[in-house]
Amino acid sequence: MIEKLNILMIDDHPMIIEGYQNTLQFAKKDNQELTIDIANNCDEAVAFMDKSVDKETPYNVLFVDISLPPSSDGSMSSGEDLAEYARKILPDAKIIILTMFNESFRIHNIIKTIDPEGFMIKSDLTSRELASAFQAVLNNPPFYSGTVNSHIRKAITSDIVIDDKNRKILHLLSQGVKTKNLATHLDISLSAIEKRKKQLREIFEVQDGQDETLLHEARKKGFV
Repeated sequence: MIEKLNILMIDDHPMIIEGYQNTLQFAKKDNQELTIDIANNCDEAVAFMDKSVDKETPYNVLFVDISLPPSSDGSMSSGEDLAEYARKILPDAKIIILTMFNESFRIHNIIKTIDPEGFMIKSDLTSRELASAFQAVLNNPPFYSGTVNSHIRKAITSDIVIDDKNRKILHLLSQGVKTKNLATHLDISLSAIEKRKKQLREIFEVQDGQDETLLHEARKKGFV
């Protein structure tokens, strides 16, 4: 029996998309028939998704790059926003996230907000791994690439529990954001941020009060 699969690939690099397409068509099973649409930005992706729902030919699998040009109305700024939109209008679709980002905060955030059936860091990617991921996501999800699994393992084996706000503070500090500017990103007061940083220094046993030392210790335990 033929298994017809509708696929949407979202990435703003045409050559990368071509590679994905070729890999899937070459590695598909004999009974699989793939129809692949391509979107290069958020607007195109939303249009394809809406059309698939209207025509009652919903996508079975979406490949979503995280770093994308924002939508023209500004409502979507990344693949994360697109994936969340897909979860609402295509509840049965399997979502495979592909990204260059390999920071712990981003990985954990994507897993928490999207819970993708597949999650791969592009630097881990080979054509064989992509083909394996595709079949695994169809039959036995989730499929995470090595870097993603490594971050998850580090967080699980660490007995340190850090809430989302503290994780975001670490992430922003690692991006070079100064403490005085953190409040604008986090919607909490500067004194609340100072309290949280003190808490983080205690958790990671940082004696010298330096952000660099805090980040170094957090990085060692997979939180940055």
